[in-house]
Amino acid sequence: MAAKRNQSTAERIGDCLLYGTLALFSLMTLFPLYYVFVMSITPFVEVLRNGGFVMLPGRVTWDAYQQIFSSLRIPRALWVTVRITAAGTVLNLIVTGLLAYGLSKKFVPGRNIVLLGILFTMLFNGGIIPTFLIVRAVGLYDTIWAMIVPGTVSTFYLLVMKTYFENLPAELEEAAKVDGCGDFTTLLRIVLPLSMPIVATLGLFYGVGHWNEYFSGIMYVTSNHLQPMQVVLRNMIQTPNLSQELAVTNTMDLVQLPPETVKMATVVVALLPVLIVYPFLQRYFMKGMLIGAIKG
Repeated sequence: MAAKRNQSTAERIGDCLLYGTLALFSLMTLFPLYYVFVMSITPFVEVLRNGGFVMLPGRVTWDAYQQIFSSLRIPRALWVTVRITAAGTVLNLIVTGLLAYGLSKKFVPGRNIVLLGILFTMLFNGGIIPTFLIVRAVGLYDTIWAMIVPGTVSTFYLLVMKTYFENLPAELEEAAKVDGCGDFTTLLRIVLPLSMPIVATLGLFYGVGHWNEYFSGIMYVTSNHLQPMQVVLRNMIQTPNLSQELAVTNTMDLVQLPPETVKMATVVVALLPVLIVYPFLQRYFMKGMLIGAIKG
């Protein structure tokens, strides 16, 4: 009885240490986000009075958010990023799903050769300059598709989805084909409904990748009206003249706002959509990754 009591006490101590460590790491992760948000809503006079560090603002102001949304650049960049994320994620899931479903069937002719070619791309790629020349040669340069098409399929995500498909019960597909369903109908009506965890997980990964699109926006886009949010944010951080970068019509309001406050507000606007979407897909996240990456 004493041993059982001691074991329970040890387990409670272990749980407290575990949860305490996780809570500490969570605070370390969330604190930068909290600090950026607080800085974006705190009057700059109060920031200076507190030596540049404010935990709880005495007064809240939304002038920075009003400024960036009254400009031309931020809403336009957000709209470009939304289009890239929506179109790119849908295209990624369609192509990755079709290719993974075909490669999950061992009877497909040339399957091993195709898999070998796909795995080869994980170790070697054509390089920046050849990719740039191809993008320009096919007419994608300085278009929104230059930030979508070159990354249509991720080899790692393809292999994860293929593994998931391979571990679905083969009897379900056989029963569907007995009922007269073809391969495409079986994929739509049987396989995909059972694969929502992996579809949601990879959709989240693809979507976050497109939302944070930066390199393609620098390499393949020169027009200001096609620059995504991350490129605009980078330009804001580097430029000393925010009125020119934001293309505001009334520069007097911007002069009264410190550049750092406007930059912090822009960072919050760039992060907020991902933070809002993630909790809705969280229940699929671990299940999809574990089944797709470990099983089999």
